[in-house]
Amino acid sequence: MLLYIHGFNSSPHSDKAKDTAEYFQRCFPEYPFVQPQLPSSPKEAMALLCGIVEQAKAKNEPLTYIGSSLGGYFASYLAETYGGKAVLINPAVKPFELFDEFLGPQYNPYIDEHYQVLPQHKLDVAEYNTEVIRRPDRFLVFLQTGDEVLDYRQALLKYHCCQLHVEANGDHSFIGYKNQLDKICEFLKIT
Repeated sequence: MLLYIHGFNSSPHSDKAKDTAEYFQRCFPEYPFVQPQLPSSPKEAMALLCGIVEQAKAKNEPLTYIGSSLGGYFASYLAETYGGKAVLINPAVKPFELFDEFLGPQYNPYIDEHYQVLPQHKLDVAEYNTEVIRRPDRFLVFLQTGDEVLDYRQALLKYHCCQLHVEANGDHSFIGYKNQLDKICEFLKIT
């Protein structure tokens, strides 16, 4: 199973998510591909993701993940907890340090949802922190230095032992992402 995990205030309707779904439909239509809409609550989001992974494990499906931004943070936790390989796209490293600036009302335009970011969400997200990557061979990390949302150097430091693909400039969306899907599948051993 490939589990695609979108970022904060995003959805399966984002450009990267749609590009990934279209690529898998075209190239690997038989491969189990899951791309859920995450709840806005971090605890609920992780409960949903863990449930999906546990179902895949019960079916003896291989575990592979693509996570973007906050989804990369969640994918790190899942790969370290359940096993499997993960590809991270401009991943959040310490998102709990950024939550203060998002406290209060939020709006997700992809799904037309109004919701609240609460102080408790910061603590909840911190529970999924993977301080140390114990199996760096399981990770491929894509970074663009022009990321305007996250400091790419944090990810460079955390994932320094992992396979890294760093490009100058770009932005948080990772410009040219769809051109990397062949390389991503090769790393995940999806054939």
